[in-house]
Amino acid sequence: MTIILILGTVLVPLAMMLAEMRYAVLRVVYDLLALLSAIGFGIVASVAVYEVIRSGTVFMTTVHQVFLNPVFLLTGAYFGVYIVYLLLRQSWMELRLVLSKI
Repeated sequence: MTIILILGTVLVPLAMMLAEMRYAVLRVVYDLLALLSAIGFGIVASVAVYEVIRSGTVFMTTVHQVFLNPVFLLTGAYFGVYIVYLLLRQSWMELRLVLSKI
């Protein structure tokens, strides 16, 4: 499972970048998905914190229950992959700029 997570973290952003190079509209799609993911991630986290404060129970199981929420997991996973994609894309553009000056 660890290998799958590591490969996914590397290969999915690479595939996103290659697809975006071919279809420029995908950049907007990726950005919109990241925006929705950030909003969803924030909502789930804030609701979980609110529930803990409201109930007055600060048990580790209560706090960590948010990690079992599928929306939290999906949005967090996409957001993580998206950040790697952005770093990869930025690095690629910087490399192209440096190489064009040589």
